[in-house]
Amino acid sequence: MRTSNHLIGLVNFLTFLASIPILGGGIWLSSRANNTDCLKFLQWPLIVIGVSIMVVSLAGFAGACYRNTFLMYLYLWVMFFIIAALIGFVIFAYAVTDKGSGRPVMNRVYSEYHLEDYSGWLEERVASQSYWSKISSCIRDSHVCGKMRRTYNRGIPEPVEVFNLRRLSPLESGCCKPPTECGYTYLNETVWNPGSGIVGSDPDCGRWSNYQQQLCYNCNSCKAGVLASLKKSWRKVSVINIVILIILVIMYMVAIAAFRHNKRIDNDEPYGETRMEKSQPSRIHF
Repeated sequence: MRTSNHLIGLVNFLTFLASIPILGGGIWLSSRANNTDCLKFLQWPLIVIGVSIMVVSLAGFAGACYRNTFLMYLYLWVMFFIIAALIGFVIFAYAVTDKGSGRPVMNRVYSEYHLEDYSGWLEERVASQSYWSKISSCIRDSHVCGKMRRTYNRGIPEPVEVFNLRRLSPLESGCCKPPTECGYTYLNETVWNPGSGIVGSDPDCGRWSNYQQQLCYNCNSCKAGVLASLKKSWRKVSVINIVILIILVIMYMVAIAAFRHNKRIDNDEPYGETRMEKSQPSRIHF
């Protein structure tokens, strides 16, 4: 029985360690929500799941050390629901970030993003006017467009040929410059001259402004850039979550087997035999 308790304690310790990447992924998403992605609700379920696994694994560890049956039952039941919640969360994250990707642009290394390529619950939430005002304000305050500027000697901006070879992030491509089809002339990364007139039919062509507090923050391309950035972030975290989920399921099955072994020993049952297998149960003795 001591070996089983040690095994259960080891499983709970490993479960505690497995919660750290989940919690770390939630914290990383939270930092990006404040500085880059600007969507501040998707990371909280992940943080709650990570903290819950930590607390429950500590309860299971204590139950194994002190042979507390209640704590072990609590660990097994609560961990079952946590694993189910993590499975649902991974499926949800893939479902809401399934559609949409950048479109290649001729003679450009960077891609451009279009809101019509995205659909579903997340797209509707990001595109809603009430929610977008908060997101655009966050992007503006993060100075993501100001940070993309590059200058040479005496403050000369980089040539357009060099700019076209840059791998812009979805936010830089969608929020900090006008769409290529609009026909604007490049002056620097965030200043573009309409020249003889706008040639594109994209509504974002009329939304672009060289005013540095406006730029393309109200463009559909900026909303698509946010969705593309979220998809990239969430796919990275989801890969880690899937690996941790597989490890948690394996350790959970090991914990169940060890707990059942302990119960058999507590009931004085030989391995592989239960009391219901006795053909003539003995009378009750006081």
